[in-house]
Amino acid sequence: MNKNAFRQLSYGVYVVSTWDKGRATGCTANSAMQITSEPATIAVSINHDNYTNQCIRENGKFAISILGEHSDPGIIGTFGFKSGRDNNKFDEVEQAVKGYMPVVADACAYIVCEVIDKMETSTHTVFLGKVVDADILKEDAAMTYAYYHNVIKGKSPKTAPTYIAEETPAPSTDGPKETKKEYVCGICGYVYDGEIPFEELPDDYVCPICKQPKSVFKEK
Repeated sequence: MNKNAFRQLSYGVYVVSTWDKGRATGCTANSAMQITSEPATIAVSINHDNYTNQCIRENGKFAISILGEHSDPGIIGTFGFKSGRDNNKFDEVEQAVKGYMPVVADACAYIVCEVIDKMETSTHTVFLGKVVDADILKEDAAMTYAYYHNVIKGKSPKTAPTYIAEETPAPSTDGPKETKKEYVCGICGYVYDGEIPFEELPDDYVCPICKQPKSVFKEK
């Protein structure tokens, strides 16, 4: 079975947020969809290991911040590669309160939902939410999952519903070729293959996705 076929499905890039006893928290998600029009109902899939899953259960509401192509890609790393158990993620990202719920201010739109049902799988909870508020925050094209992978060159956290382990390519039998060196972030998997040699980047360089220092990068 070729799991890469799954990548032909359409996805966006979202931050699903809620309250944790008065503190805003959330996680990056790519599986969110409208399943009915009247009443408008949204489904989101959240891994059991994500702290946000527990908080949505306790709070009974969630918000979806729809990230745009011009949203800061660091938002994805903050909410996708750190745990809300140990980090106040919204301390690093500007928030707004819409429909009494925390949302990412740099998103292009938001949707606020009340949980009306849920379905359990072996790894994820699919929350069904009735929409109680929604609006456009700024004019921007919504970021697709393909854009995140192909343009931003980001990777999926292992808790993502669409996570596919990267396969190690077979060694070439065509003899040595001159190729540009690539360096991979050990935290989020971002690949640096820029024009400036990695060794010449300033010591204070940080990963544009998860904001980790240059020292966590390894040659690919």
